Amino acid sequence: MNVMIFGVQKDSDTRKALRFFKERRIKVHFNDFKVRAPSKGELRRFQQRYGMEALLNRDSKRFQSLGLGAAHYSEDRWLELATEEPEILRMPLVRCDGKVSIGHDEATWRSWTGR
Repeated sequence: MNVMIFGVQKDSDTRKALRFFKERRIKVHFNDFKVRAPSKGELRRFQQRYGMEALLNRDSKRFQSLGLGAAHYSEDRWLELATEEPEILRMPLVRCDGKVSIGHDEATWRSWTGR
């Protein structure tokens, strides 16, 4: 099982995801957006499955501070902006063997692990 978690360490839902897999002794690769921004291709996997609107966290402080509340961009422009400002995304983004989830979704993670 190959699990990759994308997020920021200070985000409580990201910490919950890391803890969930650690408690089940599943090795996780963690990509901290503060250290390395997401690639457009990686974000596109989540966008294709859930849509761009599900990826965006319109309630985040960063989203509000950038004044994006009334912005109506194309999906490609949102992806570009998300690679530059990953804190506008809903976190964590979790990928496991071709399956993806957005946010704290313990039910989905349980179905992946069978635990």
